[in-house]
Amino acid sequence: MTEATYTVEGMTCGHCVGSVKEEVGGLTGVQTVDVDLATGAVKVTSAEPISREAVEAAVAEAGYQVVA
Repeated sequence: MTEATYTVEGMTCGHCVGSVKEEVGGLTGVQTVDVDLATGAVKVTSAEPISREAVEAAVAEAGYQVVA
């Protein structure tokens, strides 16, 4: 199992959190996605490592941006 944490900019509400969780959670191999709205932290747990580019693309699809 692999965990990676990213900082996402632009989320302001529960709907934002849901959109990010849905898009990132749809990536192959992702098991859980935990989002902390206050800090913008998005923790992704997966069976195998997920590329940063794939996570960034999923976050962008939800309408937000990975900044760290």
